[in-house]
Amino acid sequence: MPAPVCPIDLPAPETLARTLADRLPAFQDIAWTRSTGSTNADLLARARSGAGAGKPWLLGTHLQETGRGRAGRPWQNRSGSTLMFSCAFDVHLPATQLAALSPLAGVAACEALRTVAGPEPRGLCMKWPNDVQWHDAKLAGILVETTRNPGGRDAGYTVVIGMGVNLIDAAELSLALGREVADWTQVQAGAAHAAAAADLVCASATAWHEAVRTLEREGFGVFRQRFDQVDALAGRKVNVLDKGAILLSGTACGVDDQGRLLVQTPEGATPISVGEISIRRQA
Repeated sequence: MPAPVCPIDLPAPETLARTLADRLPAFQDIAWTRSTGSTNADLLARARSGAGAGKPWLLGTHLQETGRGRAGRPWQNRSGSTLMFSCAFDVHLPATQLAALSPLAGVAACEALRTVAGPEPRGLCMKWPNDVQWHDAKLAGILVETTRNPGGRDAGYTVVIGMGVNLIDAAELSLALGREVADWTQVQAGAAHAAAAADLVCASATAWHEAVRTLEREGFGVFRQRFDQVDALAGRKVNVLDKGAILLSGTACGVDDQGRLLVQTPEGATPISVGEISIRRQA
């Protein structure tokens, strides 16, 4: 029987911030707080004000009091149970390409977490548009938001990517939510060396930074093969839902060059856009 895995210990906020600053030299501003409303909201407000150093920025917290998930759903946590942080990047993309940032963030985060995972990294996968899963249980949620930079059209946008990784409490969360939830102790079971909080943050932040720059240069098409390597829905029957109502059913078959999920139906492959539906596997 494998030895129990010790959960990740979150260092004091100021200690973690110093460690991250040493390991992420490309980031112009790094901070970690004991508590805040929402790290995404804080970085968006800062971007809209036009204040602060050049990007990228990183902001993490031990406790989020008004966290949000996709579609504005409330998201709660307790201190030490979840690793929560957001990164802000300048992007220069047409507005029509901004939706691709959501699956892009999920692909990059999943790849990054695999680099610091235990002996079965492929158990980490991504359910479109960007939920990181451990097998079929949700491990981490990602929220991607954008705002236009002050200074007019040529100033581009700020994209804020926020992620919360469950460190502990999988059993309690699964029971409370009525669905499978995973935590990092399950991922690290059997690992020779346990990852530290800074390892998860640095891997993800670096991966997002590189992915955003690649998207600007080459578009989302270059990520389609990478998406296939982490796709939790590939070849599986899915229902496409809108406010609880089934819009269509079919087989998930990857993404297109805009990052839209493709669902194969008798009428052909139908592209599904981020933000208008949710995906549930058929029973």
